[in-house]
Formats: sequence, C-alpha cells, structure tokens
Amino acid sequence: MLVYPSAIDLSSRTLRHLSGLLAGHRRRIGSRWRRLTCGRQALLVMAHLRCGDTYARLAAGFRIGIATAYRYIREAVDLLAALAPTLEQAMETVRKKAYVILDGTVLPIDRIAADRPYSSGKKKHHGMNVQVLADPAGRLISASDSLPGAVHDLTAARTHGIPAALDADAIKCCADKAYQGAGPAVRVPFRGKNLRGWCRRHNQDHAKIRGLGERAMATLKCWRLLRKLRCSTTRITAIVRAVVALKLAA
Repeated sequence: MLVYPSAIDLSSRTLRHLSGLLAGHRRRIGSRWRRLTCGRQALLVMAHLRCGDTYARLAAGFRIGIATAYRYIREAVDLLAALAPTLEQAMETVRKKAYVILDGTVLPIDRIAADRPYSSGKKKHHGMNVQVLADPAGRLISASDSLPGAVHDLTAARTHGIPAALDADAIKCCADKAYQGAGPAVRVPFRGKNLRGWCRRHNQDHAKIRGLGERAMATLKCWRLLRKLRCSTTRITAIVRAVVALKLAA
C-alpha cells in the first residue's frame, strides 16, 4: 500500500490537549511501552475523526496493525467522551446566555432497508438522531446522546430531558416547528403557508435567529467521520461526545 503525507485542519493546541490526556491515562494504567507515542496516537485519532480515514488506511500510514489502530482510537474516543459536557453542565453555560437554539440532526449510517428503527422519514436515509444546543452566536454548547433516526426531534428532546431542563431555569429557547408543544420555554414559529402581518414577520425574525444555529450543525459535519458512520450504532454516542469535547477544548 502506498503512503503519502497529508494535513489535518486542526490546531496544534488540539493535538497537545489530546496528547496530554493520553499521557495522563498511560501513567494511571501503568503502560510502559506503546508502538506510538502519545503525540502520534493523538494524531492518529484526529485523522480518524476529522478526515474519516479507515482503520486500514491509518494502520498503513502509521505502520501499525489494524487491530492496534482500532484499540488506540477507541481508547482515546472513550477518554474524550467522558469529558464532554452533560446536560446539567450545559445548563450552567446556558444560564449565562440570553437564549439558546435547539435543533436536531440525523447523522447518516450504513444500515440496510430492513433496519427500520434507524430510517428517518424526514431525511430519507438511515441515521442516528442527535439534539444540539447552540448559543446566540451559533457556537456549539452540547450535543445529546444518539437515538435511532426514526425518533422524532420532539420525542428525542423529551427523552433527553432538554425541554424540562430549559423550563426549570426559565431559559428562552428558539427551535423549529418540529418542537411544537415542547413547553413554554421553547419558542417555535407559527404554522401555515399563507401567514400575513405580524405572524409572518415573527416567522421571518425567528428564522434569522435559528439560522445561526446551523453553524453548530456545520461544526459537527466538519468532522468527516460524522458524514457517514460505518461503526456500530452503540459507539456513535461516544464518537459524537468525543468530537464535542475536542471542539470545546480547541
């Protein structure tokens, strides 16, 4: 297999952060020798998450076995996932904001037509539903655990307890029509196609606010692994949380 040098559009600060986490983990477990240093393992993980490179390609590039690449990546992903903010921690950040933006996305996965629980009727493909909270500037605050793509956005938000947490702290939240009935804290646009007067102006202003929340979605989709997940669905939550932890640490 041919090997060539490439680049990852992430900062050296992110590399140092992940390398430090891995070094601390190795000290805790008493790991004496590895095929890769902490810095090289961190680079391996970042190439997988950011560029979506497969285990086989990474193993060839880093001159290690495929099983070793898998173990190194899983180890780092689990470490990062544990650092991602929980809903309670996210609420501490949200309380300092004027309002937040709630939106959901369906991350594509490689499942066949028979896997109906993972089939999203809205997106017309199989995937996992993830709920995202963003601040007024569109910066990512947190991402929820993943649920099968067939789950509606409102149901997913309620399952994670997001509307209840927002109501408890009286935090204003903007969301799209899919969240109608989520609660008094979640403000949604008016339904209907031929709205006039202040209802139409309200929807236009509401859309401008929600549009900023798309930046948080774009932040997730910049990590190419999330554009087409080919791993087990039980690992997707850890991967999403690992991406969030790296993004917030950058």
